[in-house]
Amino acid sequence: MKLLVVDVGTSGVRAAVVTPEEGVTSSHHREVLPSSPAPGMVEFDAAGMAAAVLEVARAAAADAGTVDAVGIANQRASTVVWDRATGEPVGPGLGWQDLRTVIDCLMLAGEGLRLAPNLLATKAAHLWNEADPDRRRDLCIGTVDSWVAWTLSQGAVHVTDATNAALYGLRSDDQSAWHDRALEVLKLPEGSLPAVVDSIGVVGEATALPGSPPIAGILGDQQASLLGQGCVRHGQAKITFGTGGMLDVCLDERPAFATQGSGGTFPIVARGVGGERRWGLEAVMLAAGTNVEWLRDDLGIIDSAAHSHEVAQQCASSDGVAYVPALLGLGAPVWDYGARGALLGITRGSGRPQIVRAVLEGVAQRAADLVEAAEADSGAHLGALRVDGGMTANPTFLQALADATQRRIEVSPEREATTLGAAFAAGLAVGAWSGDDEIAATWAPATVVEPVGSFDRERWADTLERARRWFPDLSAISF
Repeated sequence: MKLLVVDVGTSGVRAAVVTPEEGVTSSHHREVLPSSPAPGMVEFDAAGMAAAVLEVARAAAADAGTVDAVGIANQRASTVVWDRATGEPVGPGLGWQDLRTVIDCLMLAGEGLRLAPNLLATKAAHLWNEADPDRRRDLCIGTVDSWVAWTLSQGAVHVTDATNAALYGLRSDDQSAWHDRALEVLKLPEGSLPAVVDSIGVVGEATALPGSPPIAGILGDQQASLLGQGCVRHGQAKITFGTGGMLDVCLDERPAFATQGSGGTFPIVARGVGGERRWGLEAVMLAAGTNVEWLRDDLGIIDSAAHSHEVAQQCASSDGVAYVPALLGLGAPVWDYGARGALLGITRGSGRPQIVRAVLEGVAQRAADLVEAAEADSGAHLGALRVDGGMTANPTFLQALADATQRRIEVSPEREATTLGAAFAAGLAVGAWSGDDEIAATWAPATVVEPVGSFDRERWADTLERARRWFPDLSAISF
């Protein structure tokens, strides 16, 4: 059985062919990079994304010959609004990190609506207000999974799965219905919203591809990574280190808190299956790989992300240099949007190796913060951590991660485990795998890294505090 996965991430669109016997057998990628027209803004070319989806999906389908089902994985909360009749976006897509609606969120809080700017709700309202303030047009709203499904089905399917719908900010706490008051205040017609479907199950046909294979699995990127790394049991956890860092853990029941726990974590829908929700919890680091990109693209002190390992290896320690990776503020556990990156402890003897190592270690320390936050809010003990994402190619970072968390680190054999997760979702729907036990049995880490040292976590807490409240007005924002 051959499964085609369309995986839309920060750097672009990937289409891969996956089989139960061989895993990923072929892959095509096209860049669709976001842009930042002003500080705090992150947008992308939605029409260009659709064209890239068709290009790489058709190329992968040609490799496969026959496709039995299609799976979709996507960066959650990134938002597109488009015209139902023409299928044309009404403006740029807004990335999940985009903060242009922060003031809108503060104003809505005064009306009793608690919405964060990294959810779809205010992004969709902003795009609609810009294109059609009088609400005269028939527009569609969706996250990237909706946009991809619409594109592959040539406009026949307007859906979002349960994992993505939970990031709309427009659903009830139990995720069973749309929030009428939020829709009314934001002036978003319910008819513009996608149908909420199971993550595992056939929702329509990908008529844009040869043979019109069924679209059978849809998962937000972090839930796809969770499933892709075989995490299906209570307490199993993974961390994905992409532009940001996301720790997700499987739970038997929904966390007791409605929106945010005392540790700054959030309830998530891990999967929607058979009309039911399987729950988990998520802790967020707003900037992970972004810090390495900063070293490369802005400071120019490394030639590539991979070069950061080679440079860091030129010193045995950071010699007291510490870095707080808060380029976009801090996520769990403190959620301080006014915090900013801090490079501390520099002396005349501090050089490029110490700075690069401090950046890698700072991201690892923040990952340890996420582990502590997730354990506090879930009551579960997290054992070995499964990891994927671009930073997991860096041995210096992996050792720092093991030392900071004091956990065994198990590295995914597929760097982008989202692809495998979407394949598992589609494959479960069409019988390529029988169930959770078979999915769990697929896990075999490519590398295991054990702790060999430790960090002073009390000193880290003091370091973190020094980066907080740099912009007090932003630090006062709470969602």
